[in-house]
Amino acid sequence: NAKNFTNEEIKEAVNYAHNLNKKVYVTVNIVLHDENIKGLKEYLLYLDKVGVDAIIVSDIYIMHLWKELNLKMELHVSTQASTLNKETALFYKELGAKRVVLARESSKENIKEIKEYTNLDLEAFIHGAMCTSISGRCIMSNYATNRDANRGGCAQICRWTFSYSDENNNELSDTYQMCPKDLNMIENIKDMINVGINSFKIEGRMRSIYYIATVLLSYRKIIDNIKNNTLTDELTSYYLKILNRCANRESTPQFFNSFPTVKEQYYTDGKNEASYTNLQPGDYVFRVKGSNNDGLWNTEGSSISLQI
Repeated sequence: NAKNFTNEEIKEAVNYAHNLNKKVYVTVNIVLHDENIKGLKEYLLYLDKVGVDAIIVSDIYIMHLWKELNLKMELHVSTQASTLNKETALFYKELGAKRVVLARESSKENIKEIKEYTNLDLEAFIHGAMCTSISGRCIMSNYATNRDANRGGCAQICRWTFSYSDENNNELSDTYQMCPKDLNMIENIKDMINVGINSFKIEGRMRSIYYIATVLLSYRKIIDNIKNNTLTDELTSYYLKILNRCANRESTPQFFNSFPTVKEQYYTDGKNEASYTNLQPGDYVFRVKGSNNDGLWNTEGSSISLQI
């Protein structure tokens, strides 16, 4: 449901990013149906022409097309491919992939073994929503709303509140959500670096500028402190609090250290995500857009009174 870039906007974004010595990767990672193939070859040729650094794909046909067209941009395998073992990673490497974005369900042992066996560039998610199915392979949205989750249209059915019945079909008063808690790896970044992750991935689509800026800054600070050997428990704790304040959902490391229990992974305490929205000191409440001649602030967001 996000508004995609036009071809001209992609070209502009690539030029802007390259002037800042940054790279641009374009996701072409939906599960293809026949009607999605029309225009695909021309689109890939255009991305290559304007200097996109890599495409992130999940469908093997696009991998084949990338090779057939002899494109200069790198081939990266999407998390939608749900890569969890070394032989699959090696298969993608032999197809020409330079990097694999691992499934969100990867464990520390998975990652270490894949890295040692393939020597691929590995990328892993460190923050954002988890899918109730394995790395996005869910059809609940299709079933309930006819919106295809694997073609960018997920309606997040798992976050809906469901009622349920007893064995006599009497509806119970309790409700249940199927969605897992969010992913948060702020306390595990050093371990992820040590087992061979080359790049960290943060979910950003459809998120606010405030959220993206806060999450990026927090992880950037942690990574820099690790590289400079100056990371402390106090710093980690501080940035964990910052991350918890810019989102309204509980978070957990999920599968990295061990297979999560039900209580670690899901909302099972009778609460749902709406229960975690109470503001705390330091939370974002408004954005200053400017001031008038009287010194009054023109704000966007929640109303607030300030005592100076």
